[in-house]
Amino acid sequence: MRIGTIQGLFRYPVKSMGGEALTALDIGPNGVPGDRAWAVRDETLGGIRGGKRFPELMQCTARYPADPPSTGSAPAEVTLPDGTSLSIGDLDAPQRLSRLIGSPVTVWPLLPAENLDHYRRGAPVLEDMEAEFRRMFGRTAEEPLPDVSLFPEFLAEFESPPGTYFDAFPVLLMTTESLAHLQRRAPERAFDVRRFRPNVLIETGSDAPFPERDWVGRSVRLGTAELAVTLDCPRCVMTTHGFDDLPKDPAIMRALVRECGGELGVYATVTTPGHVQAGDEVTLI
Repeated sequence: MRIGTIQGLFRYPVKSMGGEALTALDIGPNGVPGDRAWAVRDETLGGIRGGKRFPELMQCTARYPADPPSTGSAPAEVTLPDGTSLSIGDLDAPQRLSRLIGSPVTVWPLLPAENLDHYRRGAPVLEDMEAEFRRMFGRTAEEPLPDVSLFPEFLAEFESPPGTYFDAFPVLLMTTESLAHLQRRAPERAFDVRRFRPNVLIETGSDAPFPERDWVGRSVRLGTAELAVTLDCPRCVMTTHGFDDLPKDPAIMRALVRECGGELGVYATVTTPGHVQAGDEVTLI
């Protein structure tokens, strides 16, 4: 059954930095090649970290000068908030990013999944674990926390699935209808797709406010790729941070919790790798 058309394709070379909009991309067994292929490590508390710990990363953007390989980490070009640029693989990249963040970090390509210590979680920012989760997910004391029991158990020990730097699953799908519904419900907020960092943005033409939720537990075909839709995506504090022309806005999370339980978009895993282009039909299998 046809359920929509691809309106946008996105790749994020460095974890938590702004990415690049593409007209076509390949989807491999572990997601989009080159997506979240680099990350920073917190040299104070330990562990690979992103915008939940270092929101300054979101003020940077990253792109590939040439198409990255199907596996591994090709150097990406990073533009800093002051307009200067660097290659993420440069020897001085850790120092320059540490100055931006105000805390010492190192820069890492993907390492083999067997390097478990590299992917192990660092120490929490706050000792009280409920307070730490509320910090990470941007929730007030009155708002419910996400049900993290739905995620793979190993994520309690590791920052990401070992061998990767994405949060939980390799591909994130969203619909234009979800963003439009939220914008109508909270017109004073900026529900810009850049806040929510999908890999694939789909227009369904549906009257339903969050049509992608009906895909969980099913499979979708995009171009020649097939994905298994696994879980609604619980949103974190990163959606509220300011970057580019978007202001810092904690009320984004208030609207997300009120309108969709703090979940927006759906995670997917790859069952059949393939090629995807803007304008391709999306089919529910």
